[in-house]
Amino acid sequence: MTAQPRSQLGFWSIVLLGLNAVIGSGIFLLPGKAMALVGPGSIFVYIFMALVVMAIALCFAECAGRFTRNGASYVYAREAFGEFVGFEVGLMSWAVRIIAWAAMAMGFVTALSAVWPAALHEPYRTFLVLFILLGLSTLNVLGVKPMKLLNNLVTVGKLLPLALFVGIGAWFIHGGNFHPMFPQGLTRDGFGGAALVIFYAFTGFESMAVAAEDMAEPRKNLPRAVLIVMAIAGIVYCAVQAIAVGTLGPALAKSAAPVADAAMAFMGSGGRWLVTLGALVSIGGINVASSFITPRTGVALAEDRMAPRPFGELNRFGAPHWSILVTVLFAIPVALSGSFVQLAAISMVSRFAQYLPTCLAVIVLRRRSGRSAGFRIPFGPVIPVVASGISLWLLSKASKPQLCWGLGALALGIPIYFLMKFLVPDVPACPDAPDLAV
Repeated sequence: MTAQPRSQLGFWSIVLLGLNAVIGSGIFLLPGKAMALVGPGSIFVYIFMALVVMAIALCFAECAGRFTRNGASYVYAREAFGEFVGFEVGLMSWAVRIIAWAAMAMGFVTALSAVWPAALHEPYRTFLVLFILLGLSTLNVLGVKPMKLLNNLVTVGKLLPLALFVGIGAWFIHGGNFHPMFPQGLTRDGFGGAALVIFYAFTGFESMAVAAEDMAEPRKNLPRAVLIVMAIAGIVYCAVQAIAVGTLGPALAKSAAPVADAAMAFMGSGGRWLVTLGALVSIGGINVASSFITPRTGVALAEDRMAPRPFGELNRFGAPHWSILVTVLFAIPVALSGSFVQLAAISMVSRFAQYLPTCLAVIVLRRRSGRSAGFRIPFGPVIPVVASGISLWLLSKASKPQLCWGLGALALGIPIYFLMKFLVPDVPACPDAPDLAV
């Protein structure tokens, strides 16, 4: 029980949370890799992938318009395909978000080492990781209000350097840097490789609805917020790529810090420092968003007795304190381990364990309920079917080791599911079912 009314995220705070979750370190690092793969034509790959990811995001937007519960893809899969599929999706989502948060905590320390090399050495490394994880968890325990303020500040802080980069850099573009558009020719492998690299820059939108219970009017606000976030992210990514290509030209393909190098080309050393600071704020912002979103998956599982019931309990500030504690206790050893290669492989495959069920859930839930409660994708089942096909295509690009790790993680969830069924045999129907539009 709570001792005071719960503070909730308003519409623009939801948008900023989404931007914080989507726009991350990739925007500062990917332009060079994309240029190396296909040349200046990488801008068109960005446009293509923005449309591709928008198709998947539309499916999340329609599903988000049906529910008010925490959990996002877990809730959609559970309602559409039953509790076992929902549990697999929910457990994978929680585990991957813990790993991703741990990786981002270590990623912040790594980025900081560019200006303070001692950050990667002990005892500073351990201190910084613990400070990030424990500090943000403490703020999280204090409820939505302080996390909302911090999230809004860091999101604005990460967007301002990018806005300056685009606004100033547009005046220094050299048209000759765009010719030839595809210096090595446009091949299927080159385009596919660039698409996969760029795809990861757009991920994160799937986590927006995880904390739906902490949002005001989620059925109305979440669908609109998802679409606005993806539109802004697509515009920002395409603009940054165009400026980087137009100002650096062929040198962009060899740059380890492409946006920082491009900023230095037309703003001097001050521009490089501005972008470097923006990268730190960006990675720090992802940590803020992750610390808030990740524990809410545990809350959704606990509400359906798919996880220990205390994980769903709220303190007097309306925060899920036990779920927050479990999340950070798992995140700390992962972050301090220093090796995320195999875990990142699980993360890659498991994203599609959220995308594919959600895309298919749109079709199933439409037939069951007749119409959407908040938002309906146009053109009937076309976009969900296309989005499902795209998800399978992208999944097929994963390596065999990545698929084995991902499927192995799903297999691990099977005994855990039956253990929870044995311990709590009277699993209730999804409590959000009455919220489904009919």
